[in-house]
Order: sequence, then C-alpha cells, then structure tokens
Amino acid sequence: MPAALRVTEGEARLVVELHRPEVRNAIDRQMVDELHTVCSDLERAPRTLILLGSDGVFASGADIAELRERRRDDALAGINSTLFARIAALPMPVIAALDGYALGGGAELAFAADFRLGTPRLRIGNPETGLGILPAAGATWRLRELVGEPLALEILLAGRILTAEEALDARLITAIHAPEDLLPAAHDLADRIGRQDPLAVRITKSVFHAPREAHPLIDQLAQAVLFESEAKFDRMQRFLDRKKGS
Repeated sequence: MPAALRVTEGEARLVVELHRPEVRNAIDRQMVDELHTVCSDLERAPRTLILLGSDGVFASGADIAELRERRRDDALAGINSTLFARIAALPMPVIAALDGYALGGGAELAFAADFRLGTPRLRIGNPETGLGILPAAGATWRLRELVGEPLALEILLAGRILTAEEALDARLITAIHAPEDLLPAAHDLADRIGRQDPLAVRITKSVFHAPREAHPLIDQLAQAVLFESEAKFDRMQRFLDRKKGS
C-alpha cells in the first residue's frame, strides 16, 4: 500500500506532506498511524514540523468510506483526537500550510498546529453535523479558543465554511500567500523560529499551553530552568557585546 505521507528532512525541521490525492488527502487510519510515527520521531529528536497537503488540498476531512463503518468503540478510542492532541503537544512548533480544502478532520488537524498559513483558495470549516456526527477531534473546544464562541458556533452548528479572507479576519490564519509561495513562507517562519534558542522555544510553548491555574508558578519555574542554561549566558553576552560595539 502506498505511503499516505511524504516526509522530507530539513535543517532543524521536518516537512510532512499529506499524500492521498485520489481522495483529496482524506485522513484514514493509515495516515493516522504514519503521523504517529512522525510524532515519535519528533518527540525523540525535537524539530519544527511543517504540515501541508498535496495537489492543492490540505485535507478534505476524514475518509468518509472508512468513517461510515466506525462504531461506538471506535469513537471511544479517540483515533483522530489522540493523534491531534499528540501533534499539539510536540516539543517544537507545528506550522500548518493550508491550501484548498481544510475541512472536518483536516480542519481539526490544522487547529492542532501552533501556526496556520493559507492561500487565497483556502476553505476551512467543520461540516460534520451535516453528516450526522460532531467534530470530536478538537474543534468543539480548540475552535472556540481560536476564533471566539459566536463564530465557532456558526461553524460547528450551521456548517459555515470560511474563506481565506474570513479566516484571516478571524485570526484563524496569520497570513495569506499565493499557492507557490505557501511552502517558502512556512520555511521562512521555521527559519525565524530556528534563530531563537531551541530550549527557550520548547519551554515557552509548554508554558503557553499550561492551564490558567498553573500560572504564575509555572512561569517562574520555567524561567529558573532557563536562567541556568548556557545558551542564556552566551546569547545575552553576544547581545551586550554587539551593543558595546555599536
């Protein structure tokens, strides 16, 4: 069976292309399993992850033919939600480069990323209630955090699909790029992340996603760790040296 992903190793990053073009990159169990393998690699050797789709589509949703046959025990197993939670919790940032359709499970995968970039032809939303189910892999709570309750409810309950401009206005994506510029823009963002101290990036991401009641103690503990790192001394000394020489 052909691989559902195309994986490219880059400098301090991993580029993963969802590649089931015959079904608009619909997410099936094979793709889920292969993405778990990617997560294992990134948990072992933390790098920035860039996710994109093939043939002008990010992911049209879950594979409906497969989804139709799933029953109660499959839902309780959290096949997609477990994966997307793992992606959201990766040590280093995740960038979703969204072209064309990002619907249903494809949208929920994008919501699990730290950054989302789009193209003018992006269409993103959750049409699950029209199929007699709900988006159970993160949209019911991540989307509210990302765009606010009124718009989230319209997407979830009325099946609204956002255009690229609407997604940008809602801050669901942070920029719109021409299709040919989308991956270079994702690499540019990864380059900017790469210029930061990797440990500081990892710890800041963890602190950012900590529950409200964990603050400010978790901030203080995290800063205590970073205050002892060699990178902190080296980077601050270089800053002082540059300032002295200017």
